[in-house]
Amino acid sequence: MKMIKVKKSPIEKELERIARDEKKLEKQAVEYHAAKWKETLEQRIPSRIHTNLQKAFCMAFELIFERGTNLIEKTYSKDTIEKEFQIHDFAVNLKGGKKELRHLKADVNRGNLVNMAVSTVEGVGLGILGIGLPDIVLFLSVILKGTYETALQYGFSYDTPEERMYILRLLETAMSKGEQWIACNMTVDNYFSATYLQEVKLTEQIKNTADAFAMDMLLVKFIQGLPIAGILGGVSNPIYYKRIMNYVQLKYHKRYLLSKK
Repeated sequence: MKMIKVKKSPIEKELERIARDEKKLEKQAVEYHAAKWKETLEQRIPSRIHTNLQKAFCMAFELIFERGTNLIEKTYSKDTIEKEFQIHDFAVNLKGGKKELRHLKADVNRGNLVNMAVSTVEGVGLGILGIGLPDIVLFLSVILKGTYETALQYGFSYDTPEERMYILRLLETAMSKGEQWIACNMTVDNYFSATYLQEVKLTEQIKNTADAFAMDMLLVKFIQGLPIAGILGGVSNPIYYKRIMNYVQLKYHKRYLLSKK
């Protein structure tokens, strides 16, 4: 008896592509090894610098969640993004083709380019002045702006405790390496199950995410705090932004597609 080959839908094909991209990210995270010169320099940085950096990231997240979200929302039109999503989502529901999915993704990428440019300007500008730690609030604000816009562009909110926790886990994973990346990524994928929702409090997750940032950006922020040499640290902001948003957009895209199955 001849087997009938079932044709995969555009959504199924897109999910397969996302799975391949996730495998690539996993491979990069597991195989990552810091350059010897970077390890040597980091070992020379006083431990109090790492402690202060971790505290600074914690305070920045708490400040933005408490008072900064309203200010971030003034930098984009929430209503416009939501309406554009409804149009794209209607087209996906109606036709569900490759073209409709591509248009949805294109809108997400356009906003990302603007935010990356902003992260470059604020990072280099403060780096020239030898300002490292105060840059953190601005840096995280740009990252959260991009994340909020991405959430809206895929039809999700970002201002509930559950969604804030989800965002923090996304950011923690994007900044993790090795087996930690695998564990964090699994938590992200299973986050909305009852088990994970009750597992960690928001304050604890803020500390976990802040620590992931502090560990990865220790040398960069230390250099950025040095006059003249600080410009080198500031240049790294768009590099980190791109890396983080690549993961954030991938997971929101996946979440959206899974909601259509």
